[in-house]
Amino acid sequence: MLCSGARILIESLIENGVDTIFGYPGGSVLHIYDELSKYQDRIRHILVSHEQHAAHAADGYARSTGRVGVCLATSGPGATNLVTGIATAFVDSVPVIAITGNVGIPLLGKDSFQEVDITGITMPIVKHNWIVEDVKDLAQIVHEAFIVALSGRPGPVLIDIPKDISGAVCEYQLKESRGQESESALKGRMLRLIEKTKRETFNEADIERAASLINSSRRPMIYAGGGVNNSGAGGELKKLAELVDAPVSLSLMGMGAFPNAHPLYAGLIGMHGTVASNKAAQKADLLIALGARFSDRVTGGGSMFARNAKIIHIDIDPAEINKNIAADAFIAGDLKIILSRLIKKIKAKKNPEWNSEIESLKTKLLKERIRKNALHPRFVIQETAKALGENAVIVTDVGQHQIWTAQFYPFKHPRSFLSSGGMGTMGYGMGAAFGAKIANPSLPVVLFTGDGCFRMNQSELATMVRYALPVLIIIFNNQTLGMLRQWQDFFYSSNYFETDLDNRGPDFIKLAGAYGVTGFRAVNESSFLDALSKSAKLLSEGRPALIEAIIDKDEKVIPMVPGGKTVDEQIMKGSQ
Repeated sequence: MLCSGARILIESLIENGVDTIFGYPGGSVLHIYDELSKYQDRIRHILVSHEQHAAHAADGYARSTGRVGVCLATSGPGATNLVTGIATAFVDSVPVIAITGNVGIPLLGKDSFQEVDITGITMPIVKHNWIVEDVKDLAQIVHEAFIVALSGRPGPVLIDIPKDISGAVCEYQLKESRGQESESALKGRMLRLIEKTKRETFNEADIERAASLINSSRRPMIYAGGGVNNSGAGGELKKLAELVDAPVSLSLMGMGAFPNAHPLYAGLIGMHGTVASNKAAQKADLLIALGARFSDRVTGGGSMFARNAKIIHIDIDPAEINKNIAADAFIAGDLKIILSRLIKKIKAKKNPEWNSEIESLKTKLLKERIRKNALHPRFVIQETAKALGENAVIVTDVGQHQIWTAQFYPFKHPRSFLSSGGMGTMGYGMGAAFGAKIANPSLPVVLFTGDGCFRMNQSELATMVRYALPVLIIIFNNQTLGMLRQWQDFFYSSNYFETDLDNRGPDFIKLAGAYGVTGFRAVNESSFLDALSKSAKLLSEGRPALIEAIIDKDEKVIPMVPGGKTVDEQIMKGSQ
């Protein structure tokens, strides 16, 4: 039958399992929105307040599920407003499909109203992008987009659809005429499709080399990153760690890949890593890097990172191997497949002296400088964890609160921590939080944010209220851009230029109220617990809640490794 490009697009998305689109309408996508109105029983559109947060919401949807998140924006400024969210997803390997409208094909390249070369702009920050030039190609491009986004190292892709293409018609066989497909059959077909794209880029010799290094090591250590979560290899990571009795450190993106309560867990590694993880990296004779890219935030002065260790690097992306740190052995491929093969080659061992040394480093807890009656981030985070339970999804913006969450929250499950790692995108959290809530309606979702970040995404409170999304928002308000102030304190002679936000507003409680969100202000432990209890009631009623936690402006994220220093050269006190 004859179908418009808009209808073909929506039918193709549904066929690939899409149930939600995050977007904002505009002239170049009105054909698509007109058609979307006829599909409200099959696909849900979430209207955001700003296109950037449509991309972040699609990101949060994807990170929390492993499925593709989809966002939609019009041409020109609508498309460019997606760019920060696309870049955020790209750096952290998140499968997102961004769909943009554009001016009609005859108007391309003529500086037409709201025309922009979005495929050229996004080329460095997507796995692939397409501009659809023939409506007959649209369905195939959508199917390809899902394969590219999910296969290998996941990441974002972009489909740019000129307005005359979404309005054009062609022959198209609807799914109904091809026979109904159950949801389970659809998911099975998609999984099989993805499996076909997994090529074994390694051989038995690679496995044997890695196994030999592991079997001969006396002080092995595992450094695991976001690739463990992406590949679903948390179980294999746990088996490997227990088999070789190795301490496990996690990157920021690796949070949740290994249970924090496990006796082998050494903590976050890198710039704000634990003493145990950072010292262990320098003392180990073997470092096994799994699904991690040796970011500068992990390695510090890279040439001296893990200076006494042989390096095994296992990652799905061959481009990451030997890029930042030279490996003595490496395996490129799907982590879950590789670990299942590698474990069979490894002899069980115990390293009591090594683990005793690491355990002693774990006990080097910091003496926190807490003012009388003050509210400390550790208390806020740990009490929130108790209130929400072990299955909560934790979202952060970027800054001090992000690292405090990684340090103090007792993560247990994969895909439970959503945060912008490589890009460090302030304003990421609100969109990601409601994206995660929509994807996981039965799970509690909490956003830890800072007063600086909240100013960047506060308009999305309207989205949470419009769709009755019970997300708990906790603002750490220290009236400053805390991480920058910390750097200014340590390295810029306490010159706090343009980082203090002072006390002249906004009043976050009144602001939340203007959007229809009930807010509470907590200034000490008792008032925070009271606010947490009242917020829990609101969440149970299907309503979002906000807690403004007033914290000390000079509270620091400690430990901290100064830029360019080795990871064991840590600042261990709140002032220099």
